[in-house]
Amino acid sequence: MQAIKTNKQKKIMQKIEKLQTELKKIEMQQQEMQNRKMRNRKTFPVFFAADDNYLPYLSVALRSLKENADRTHIYEIYVLHAGVDNAAYEAQILTFSEPDFSVSFVDVGEKLKEIKRALQLRDYYTGATYYRIFIAGMFPNLDKAIYLDSDIIVRGDISRLFDVSLGNNLVAAVPDTAVASVKEFRRYTQEVLGIEYSRYFNAGVLVMNLKKFREDHFYDRFCALLREYKFSVAQDQDYLNVLCKDKVKLLSKTWNTMPIGGDKNKTPMLVHYNLTAKPWHYADIPYAELFWAYAKSDPFYPTLQQQLYTYDKACRDKDATTEKALIALAIRECEREDNYLKVRQKAEKLYAEYCAEQQTEILEEEQELQPVGV
Repeated sequence: MQAIKTNKQKKIMQKIEKLQTELKKIEMQQQEMQNRKMRNRKTFPVFFAADDNYLPYLSVALRSLKENADRTHIYEIYVLHAGVDNAAYEAQILTFSEPDFSVSFVDVGEKLKEIKRALQLRDYYTGATYYRIFIAGMFPNLDKAIYLDSDIIVRGDISRLFDVSLGNNLVAAVPDTAVASVKEFRRYTQEVLGIEYSRYFNAGVLVMNLKKFREDHFYDRFCALLREYKFSVAQDQDYLNVLCKDKVKLLSKTWNTMPIGGDKNKTPMLVHYNLTAKPWHYADIPYAELFWAYAKSDPFYPTLQQQLYTYDKACRDKDATTEKALIALAIRECEREDNYLKVRQKAEKLYAEYCAEQQTEILEEEQELQPVGV
């Protein structure tokens, strides 16, 4: 009887040893996979633009980005600004910084001075909307980067967006569903910018081909167009769409899902609270609950809640007035005889006529030079 027990115990021990060996083997394989990942780590540069007013929203954006980041990678976060006066706010943003997830503030004030006089600013726009134009020139060591507005939350690993193949395109971006949902804006993109509304992209989420930006002298072209024509509807976004035309890779709206003008997306990777659809102003907008899920654990949560509770009827009426005024502005731009597209078409027509005249003169001179009787 004792011998039987001993044999059973032996077999059990052998099974345990075998399982332990298998587990150890699996652990070693997993460790090797982890080591391989660490050896092949990528660095992902991500840019934001913000001023003092937008730092609380940036904090929530960074929190969501960091919580969903693949920590086997390295993330370099750059906050473009033209002067931050609230030292406490800045310090709070910098608390996100740690090894492999660095956060730094980059002053673009001097660059902004180069174009400030020519800037077109309206309503809720600030100079910060133009900061993304400076990235390629200020960071010559980078060939590719992501730009994000501060009024967003990220629900997936942002490195997946970075890995989008750009080819020879200047940017990868998502069509602007807010523009596509309003007939006056659709008309504006086509009759003023010369761009089909279905290809007009939102500039709040961009994968930027910085190498191509430099090769195409994008900044110089932007400055030239800024002097030539003042877009007043979507401002910097209009300049980007015009200058990037036919060099845009369009992405799925899952990487720039907007509360305004879009069908309800059950699994957005990134939500962009653009225009007046801010969850810290309106509790009932689509995807507000996703914003507050991250905001509730943020030090700025009381500030954001206070903004929501104090956003009264007068504020909401002002938003409604702003939206109506923007539509009216788009209509006026379409009806202008000197809008961008009409001026460009006239210039192209004149140039074509000039070339035709030159060609005719050359042919006439050649005929005159031919010997008589030939």
